[in-house]
Amino acid sequence: MLDHLDARATRAWAVRGLAALGRAREEIDALNVFPVPDGDTGTNLFLTFEGACAAVAVLPPDAELATVAGGFARGALLGARGNSGVILAQFLRGWVEALPERPVMDAEGFRRGLRRGDRRAWSALATPVEGTVLSVSRAAADAVDATAAGAPIGRLTTVAVDAARHALVATTDQLAVLHRAGVVDAGGRGLVELLVALDDVVHERPAVPRPLRGARPGVSAVPGVATAGCAAVAIGGYEVMFLLGPAARVADPAAGERLAEVVRPLLARLGDSVIVGVDGAICQVHVHTADAGALVQAVLPLGRLSRLRIAALPPTAAAQVSLVVGAAGPGLAPAYADVGAVLVDPARRATSGDFLRAIETASSRQVVVLPNDERGVEPARVAADLAAQQGRQVVVIPTRTPLHGLAAAAVHDPYRSLADDVARMSTAAGAVREGMVSTKAVSTNGVSTNGVSTNGAGYLGQVQGEPAVAGGDLLAVVSEVVDRMLAGGGELVTLVAGDGVDAEVLAALGALVRAAHPEVEVVALPGGQLRETVLVGVE
Repeated sequence: MLDHLDARATRAWAVRGLAALGRAREEIDALNVFPVPDGDTGTNLFLTFEGACAAVAVLPPDAELATVAGGFARGALLGARGNSGVILAQFLRGWVEALPERPVMDAEGFRRGLRRGDRRAWSALATPVEGTVLSVSRAAADAVDATAAGAPIGRLTTVAVDAARHALVATTDQLAVLHRAGVVDAGGRGLVELLVALDDVVHERPAVPRPLRGARPGVSAVPGVATAGCAAVAIGGYEVMFLLGPAARVADPAAGERLAEVVRPLLARLGDSVIVGVDGAICQVHVHTADAGALVQAVLPLGRLSRLRIAALPPTAAAQVSLVVGAAGPGLAPAYADVGAVLVDPARRATSGDFLRAIETASSRQVVVLPNDERGVEPARVAADLAAQQGRQVVVIPTRTPLHGLAAAAVHDPYRSLADDVARMSTAAGAVREGMVSTKAVSTNGVSTNGVSTNGAGYLGQVQGEPAVAGGDLLAVVSEVVDRMLAGGGELVTLVAGDGVDAEVLAALGALVRAAHPEVEVVALPGGQLRETVLVGVE
C-alpha cells in the first residue's frame, strides 16, 4: 500500500479513473434526465476526464506532482463538458490548491485536498442543491475529516469511498425526482467511480471493474432522475458553454475569481443551471438559457470569450396531471410539496369545500386526489363531482392513511396520461401493508381483542386493522408490529410519527428497526398526525 501520492501515482489514477468512467459511461448516462432529459452526464464526465488526461500526457515523464496535478486540473477545466464536467474540474482544482510544498501528498495533504475540492465544487454553482454530486463530495470530505489524525492515506481513501457510496444511495431520498424514479444522482455516481479508482491505486490493487447499481432492486433507471448539482432548468432552451478571461492579458492569479463574482449573478438573471469554474485568470462557464444570443451579448463586455458552444436542449413536455393531497398531518406537507402536490390544509380534517378549492388551484385540468384519511374519501368524491361540472377530470384514489398516500405520490408522474398515472399510483397504494401504534384510549379503552389486552399497557399495536400487541414501551411495541409485518416479506418500512413523538424518539425508532432488519430500507418521517402515535407501512 502506498503511503503518499506522487506524480507517478497521480498519472496512474488518471488512467484508472478514465477507464472506470469509460466502463460506467452508459449506465451513468441512463441515470441522467434532470435538469434536462439529455442523458449525457456519463459522457460529459468521461470527456472532461479525458481532456485532463490528455493535458498530463504531453508533460515530461519526470514532471513533479505539482506540475502533473496542475496540468490535470487545467486540462479538465478547459475540456469540461456539461455542468457535471465543470463541477468535476473545480473538484480537481481544489486538490491542486491544497498541495504541499514538496513532491508528494501525504495523508494529511489528502485530507486537506478533499476538503478544498469539496468547497471549490460547491462555490462554483450559483444555486447548489443537496441530493447531487455535491452531497457525495461533502460526505466524503466530512468522513475523512472525522478520521483520527495520523491515519495512513490508505485508510483515508477507503473512508472517503465508503462515505461517498452511502451518500450516493441517500441522494435517492434527498430529491423528489430521484425518489420517484428510484435511482441515484448521476454526477455522484461518477464521483464514486473516481474515488474507488484512487483507492485502488493507493492500495495497489489490480484493475477490476466493481459494478455499483444506480437503481434500487426491481426499479428501472428511467424518468425523473439526477442532477449534477443545479436547480431545475426552464422548459426547452439552450445549453451554453464558453471560456471567459479578462479583457487584457494579466498575470494576476486572482483575476478569474473576481471575474466569476461578476458573471455568476449576471448569468443567474439570464438563465439557470449556472456553474462558473475558475483556473487562474480563466473562467469556464456553463448555463442553460431560453435566449442564447442575448446571454452572449450580455457577457461580451466583461472580457475575452472563446470556445463558445451552444446546443439545443430537448423540450420538456407540459405536465398533464396535477396531484391534490390531504396531508393528514402537518409534518408530511414538505414530502408532498416536493412532488408538486397541491396540499389541502394539513392542520385539520378536510371538507369537500377544501378539496374543491385545492382542485381549482391545480395547474392541470386533469387531477388525481389522495384523501389519505378514511373519512376524507367521501368529501373528496363530492369535490370531484363538483369539479367535473367545471370541465375538470378528477379521479379520487381512496387512500385511507398517509402511508398509502406516500406510496402513491412516490410514483406520481405529471407527464404520464391520467389513466396510466392513476393505475400506477393505485397499484403502489394497494401494495402497502398497514400497521399502527396508538394509545389504548384512542383504540380500545383497555378491552381485550384477539387475545390482546391493553389494560394498563399504554400502547396498542395493530396490523391491518387488527390488534396484535400491547405494552408500555413505545419502542418495543413498534418493533413488534414491524416484526410481524415483515414476517410476510417486505423491502421498505415507513414509520410516520404522530404529534407526541419528538425527533429523538423518531430517530431511535428508525435505528431500532434498521438494526433488527438490516436487509430492508427504513424511512422515518415526522407526520404530526393527532390520532395515531406511529403509523407503520411495509412495501
